[in-house]
Amino acid sequence: MLSIIPVLIVVANMQAVQPIIIETSELLVEITPRTSDQMGSFYEARGFPKPMLDILKKQCFITIGITNKTKETIWMNLSDWEFSSQDKVIIREHRDYWKKRWQKMNMPLNKQSTFRWTLIPEQLDYLPGEREGGNIVLPFTKGYFTFKARFATGKNKQGELLTITTDKLFCAEDAQ
Repeated sequence: MLSIIPVLIVVANMQAVQPIIIETSELLVEITPRTSDQMGSFYEARGFPKPMLDILKKQCFITIGITNKTKETIWMNLSDWEFSSQDKVIIREHRDYWKKRWQKMNMPLNKQSTFRWTLIPEQLDYLPGEREGGNIVLPFTKGYFTFKARFATGKNKQGELLTITTDKLFCAEDAQ
């Protein structure tokens, strides 16, 4: 019986962070902060070199899934997303930033591609009923911060502008 206790402690420390759910009549948005251990393990299992892992483990990863609940197209553009803490903008680096950084470090192309594959696209159209997502990478930020996203709607982006917001976003930290 005593031999199970260390395993239970490890399992308890690995519990995933519950997603933050934002649901409107048009959208279902699931936002899940990931710990550096979670993301480090994910990338390490795919053979990422240590220099890449060292950089990635210092970032704030947030997995976002978006479902279009309407009969119209909803348009996502990450340039219409804002992150802020105490009235200061948190800058989300564009995926091109990461590409240039990995190239400058001469990281293997297959690892660059794998990293890019895990990111949410910069722009995406969500057809009725469609669900898509991926990761965003932010600089690690302590405490809660605000996330605000705007989405265009309609065939030619001429429909209603949708806005979602939460002030409960955070960077997940590894259990101590």
